[in-house]
Amino acid sequence: MKNFLTAFVLVAFAVSCSKKEATSTSDKTDSTKIIDSINAARTKINDSIKSKNHFKDFSGSHKFTHSSIKGSGTITFKKIDGEKDHYNVSGDIKSGKDYVTIHGFMAVVSEKHMNFTGGLSESISENENGKLYIRQGSTKTFLSKDAGKTYRLQDMVNGSGFVEYIDIHF
Repeated sequence: MKNFLTAFVLVAFAVSCSKKEATSTSDKTDSTKIIDSINAARTKINDSIKSKNHFKDFSGSHKFTHSSIKGSGTITFKKIDGEKDHYNVSGDIKSGKDYVTIHGFMAVVSEKHMNFTGGLSESISENENGKLYIRQGSTKTFLSKDAGKTYRLQDMVNGSGFVEYIDIHF
């Protein structure tokens, strides 16, 4: 009788262990499928957010002015693929011997601020007879005080020590 009871307990224990393993395997499969579907949905959402601008799209040609040059020039913003609010920019203003050229990278960082990294060179005849002045190296900020219609370079003092206004108009 003792042998029968011991055998019964061993068989019951073996059966109960195998049932739990089969049940837990199916639970793992179900949770794996759920996690995979959640990850796929998150990836889709993240990809859609990544491709959109956080701020308005500035792509295209815009008016570019300098306070000492009559008339205006153009600056072109070309969106960098896969990057939101980042542009390659280039443009110039010319009038007679006076000119300003801009070439580099622009990052829109807020509704009122753009950060420019690149080169901005100018030659203005009334400033030391047109001596070439180059702003290059550090990041320069363009700030808007009129709800994004005009952005003004905040590094306003030129190589001659005079204040000048370099603006981008949208």
